[in-house]
Amino acid sequence: MDAITQPADLRGHYGPVNPLAARKVLGRLDRHCRHFIGLSPFLVLATADGHGGVDASPRGDAPGFVQVLDEVTLLLPDRRGNNRVDSFSNLLAAPGLGLIFFVPGIDETLRVNGSGRIITDPALLAVSEVQGKIPSAGLLVSVREAFFHCAKALIRSRLWDPARHVPRASFPSLGRIIAEQTGACSAEDAERSTEEGYRTRLY
Repeated sequence: MDAITQPADLRGHYGPVNPLAARKVLGRLDRHCRHFIGLSPFLVLATADGHGGVDASPRGDAPGFVQVLDEVTLLLPDRRGNNRVDSFSNLLAAPGLGLIFFVPGIDETLRVNGSGRIITDPALLAVSEVQGKIPSAGLLVSVREAFFHCAKALIRSRLWDPARHVPRASFPSLGRIIAEQTGACSAEDAERSTEEGYRTRLY
């Protein structure tokens, strides 16, 4: 099987970087980046541990849930979950991270790379209060680079096109999947627990 294993071969295979693509990377969040983050209800957080293990985690809330504290600092609240803390465990070993922000209806995305620090300071986290609840922890992101990513991937996937949405009944519920994969409970119990969590443990 043919494969690329060396940096020089990789560059040779793809050719030179588009000059605009090389120049678009910023070392701060300009007004366009800040505006986009304020519109975004969803992002993916990528982290890696100290041994090359990687993880990508979806994060979402009301638009603007990620606070822009200044041109090089973001605050991402950590809402209630299953307590696996995969991303945070990785960050304790290796603080580097990547974020990709999505805005429904816009095919371009925003990529932010930098480093993260887990904070528990209630005074800082108070800006992320929802339904009277302040998150117990958050991710303070120091921005190293930010740039907009072209729309080709979302155009090809037609991600926002309702005609392409998959009917929910065509795929098993998460509870049923977990029950079958783990054998730890019945599908009915798992579905009941999942739905209860969706209703009562979002914040």
